[in-house]
Amino acid sequence: MRLALAVLASLLPVAAMAQTRVGEISTTFRMVGPNDKVVVERYDDPKVPNVSCYVSRADTGGLSGWVGLAEDPSRFSIACRATGPVAMPSGIPQTESVFRQSSSPLFKALTVTRILDQDKRVLVYLITSTKIIDGSPFNSVTAVPVDLTR
Repeated sequence: MRLALAVLASLLPVAAMAQTRVGEISTTFRMVGPNDKVVVERYDDPKVPNVSCYVSRADTGGLSGWVGLAEDPSRFSIACRATGPVAMPSGIPQTESVFRQSSSPLFKALTVTRILDQDKRVLVYLITSTKIIDGSPFNSVTAVPVDLTR
């Protein structure tokens, strides 16, 4: 079992495990199990120093959420900010998956993709909900300018 978890963890981007929960608020009272809530998490881009992305997402409570069987709804938002000078990294791909987090026990995840806009010297971050069976139109986008003085 440990080997299987280690193999699965090695397939995910490193930052997926480096999230920091910033806060949460309860949105719906549940008689059994934890309440539904909106969670805010911070992800630091592993390849671009001084860029942090803040993701707010729905977290399903109740009995199914408590035991880990609930599928979180595809409701989320993203805001990425420069927390210091941001230089254009060398060798960064045009498009790259940066973070991935499971949002259901089977086949659904939130994915953050970094897209490089070389002309405007901006890093665009797009969050989407993915399903193996069918894609999802739910998405949110934000952008971080790259320091032109460096």
